[in-house]
This record gives sequence, structure tokens and C-alpha cells, in this order.
Amino acid sequence: QVQLVESGGGLVQPGGSLRLSCAASGSTSSIVTMGWYRQAPGKQRELVAQITSDGSTNYVDSVTGRFTISGDNAKNTVYLQMNSLKAEDTAVYYCHAYAGVMVVSRVGYWGKGTLVTVSS
Repeated sequence: QVQLVESGGGLVQPGGSLRLSCAASGSTSSIVTMGWYRQAPGKQRELVAQITSDGSTNYVDSVTGRFTISGDNAKNTVYLQMNSLKAEDTAVYYCHAYAGVMVVSRVGYWGKGTLVTVSS
């Protein structure tokens, strides 16, 4: 089992930067993929950035070039560095992990979310 706790959300002005953190605990060695999702009011949750077990990363087009996902295995933590923030980035950001020793039993885990508000 994996537990995820996000932190780093807050209020920032357009063009500013913010770094989100997600601390994982439990069976962290079984994690295959970790990522960040976000959900804005009236919209469905969407994948923002993801990092896989081989180190590969991918981003939604709207954040490519502005956001960077990275991880620190020693601290069991994944980060989302957000630069050049826009008002449309405002949302609750959720950390997600896909874990499990056996492929057939792998499941997803979610953090409770952290609110990011971009406004002047």
C-alpha cells in the first residue's frame, strides 16, 4: 500500500513560479509510475505530468516547456516545478502513483490534493 501527501500549493501571481511536492510512504519500492493531475472548477481531472520507472517523462501540451516533473528516490518524493504560471493553471493538483509487485494487481493511489491559485 502507498500513501501520498502533497504540499506546496498556494497563491501566486501570473508569470510566477511554484514547486509542489508529493511525499510517498508505505510500499514505495513497488511504485511504477508517479504523476500529477489537476482539476479546475467545472472541468474533469486531467493528467499534467508523469514520470515512469525508466525515468521517462511526459506532459500535457498546455504545460510543456513550463512545468518539470522530477523525483528524489532517497526522500521518496516527486516534485512538480511550475514556471511562467497562468491563470488557467488554477486548480487542485493531485499526486498519483501506480504501484504493485505483480502487473495484474497494480492499482492507483491518490493524494488529497493541494490548491494552486494563479491570480493578480
